[in-house]
Amino acid sequence: MRDLTFYPGCALQSMTWDYRESISHVVGALGLRLLELPDWTCCGATAAHSLDERMAILLPGRNLAVAEAEGRDLAVACPMCFKRLSLCREMLRQKRADDLWSLHLDFSVVDLARYLSSKPMLQKIQQRLRFPLTGMKVVCYYGCQVVRPPKITGYSDYENPMHLDHLVQAVGATPLDWSFKGTCCGASSGIARKDIGLTLVAKLLTWARATGADAMVVCCPLCQNNLDLLQPELRERHGWHWQLPIFYYTEILGVAFGLQAIVPGLKSHLVDPQPLIARLRQISTEDREMIASG
Repeated sequence: MRDLTFYPGCALQSMTWDYRESISHVVGALGLRLLELPDWTCCGATAAHSLDERMAILLPGRNLAVAEAEGRDLAVACPMCFKRLSLCREMLRQKRADDLWSLHLDFSVVDLARYLSSKPMLQKIQQRLRFPLTGMKVVCYYGCQVVRPPKITGYSDYENPMHLDHLVQAVGATPLDWSFKGTCCGASSGIARKDIGLTLVAKLLTWARATGADAMVVCCPLCQNNLDLLQPELRERHGWHWQLPIFYYTEILGVAFGLQAIVPGLKSHLVDPQPLIARLRQISTEDREMIASG
């Protein structure tokens, strides 16, 4: 099992501490070491790249320079950060931006979710399974950042990514096919145009429910916040008598591993996922008893 340098990014240090904690406990359970990038700074996502082209290179470039000195591949959990770091790496590699650090760029920027969905890691996940999520039906939502554009990410499956689907399948849940995996949720316009965010989130939630999902699984801090936080307002606006838990993929793994350390993070969600978990564990227990009785 190799070590990776880990770039947490600003969101995981603040509003999405639950994502950070679930990552920490899950990778620990899998025997993987994520070594935090020393003295890391903001990657410039959103604010810098929309205002200052030079700063949009300097911020991720500095982080890449520190990562190169560490001598390991760089794992990133936030799709926005992943794309900014990957874009900067590619621009420096193609000499489309000034390289102030004389980088060799002989390391990779790795999407953590995709890394955990590699075949060896899926086998490791199945070995660590304690509470298979039998009977849980989910839709996996990748958002609009982590797989596109393919010339930056290098992914050919940008129209129908499957790595989150493979992760939830590995813990016994059933990923449902749906058409909105990469549709924008409007998180970046949440302050300036909240009406856009409400419309897009309402569309995603209603289609997820129509597909038959018990929950949605995400990999992006902004997507999770947007899809979770707007539900109370949408229920009031539309008279919905239902709600949909929004899990990080690492939380799904943590639940299946039986990691109590992730419970405080789950409790921080506005849509409480714990009743669903309790019901699923009851089903799993019944399944195990049925199997044991022949």
